[in-house]
Amino acid sequence: MEQILVATLWSIGIMLGLTFLGLGIGIGNIGSKIAESVGRNPETKSDVVHSVMAILIVLAIFLLLLFAFIFLLLFYNPLIA
Repeated sequence: MEQILVATLWSIGIMLGLTFLGLGIGIGNIGSKIAESVGRNPETKSDVVHSVMAILIVLAIFLLLLFAFIFLLLFYNPLIA
């Protein structure tokens, strides 16, 4: 039973680490492309920012779903039964 809990916590740590690494890299790339596109065409700033905000909201929703899955693994682990 202890091995299952250790493996679960280890996999949760790996999931969180890779998620935040991917989000950091992805949001950094999005930010650099926003700066590049607004620098080339400043008139479209509001359109670009609105579309990127929609993308960031979707990413935040996926992050919340990941946290829900992690809490499911922590408190209702089907492997322990």
